[in-house]
Amino acid sequence: MLLELRNISKSYENGNVRQVLDYISLTNNTGNALAIIGPSGSGKSTLLNIMGTLDKPSTGIVTFNSTELTAFNEPLLARLRNQHIGFVFQKHYLLPQLDVLDNVLLPVIPIKDKVKYAAALIKAKELLNKVGLSDKLHELPGQLSVGECQRAAVVRALINEPELLLADEPTGSLDNDSAAQLGDLFASLRKDFAVAMVVVTHSLEFAQRMDKVYKLGNGRLIITPIR
Repeated sequence: MLLELRNISKSYENGNVRQVLDYISLTNNTGNALAIIGPSGSGKSTLLNIMGTLDKPSTGIVTFNSTELTAFNEPLLARLRNQHIGFVFQKHYLLPQLDVLDNVLLPVIPIKDKVKYAAALIKAKELLNKVGLSDKLHELPGQLSVGECQRAAVVRALINEPELLLADEPTGSLDNDSAAQLGDLFASLRKDFAVAMVVVTHSLEFAQRMDKVYKLGNGRLIITPIR
């Protein structure tokens, strides 16, 4: 099993205790694509951040590739995120001073091996061509549409060939046409890459492109697919 959450709870204290996640268990394996929907404030992003080790649960265990991550320190978690997990957010977070190609290559900066870096450069150009950005390699994010920036962000998330791709409202800032194009891209990624996906979204149409759709509410995950 690639990813396993066991009895995950998350609460915050600010005078009163607020329980966001309440003993959630979930598994996902290579090639499987899951969507999580639910109202704003239901804890979808919190759950996704726990999957990606950007946040820690109050209780429960996160296992990645059969390894419990509880005892991992931050440098180990950062290495795990860089090498094994790709992230796509609602905002693309491309650096405005770098062109598209350099933005995509940011995750491979730690690579000191010139041969591996050259291979990553070839892969970046191939992926940018796949998402229709081959003519935008040396343009700055400010010269691109929001949809084009988001496609570049997807390529950046894939450049290190992660085993797990996590997307948090990836179509949230897009118009209908751009959202549909991104949905097509995610559908093709499922076929072309051996990657597990978990997508948090408000869009039921986008969610239904995944293998299963789950709903999060009142801290609980409804594990029966709703489609």
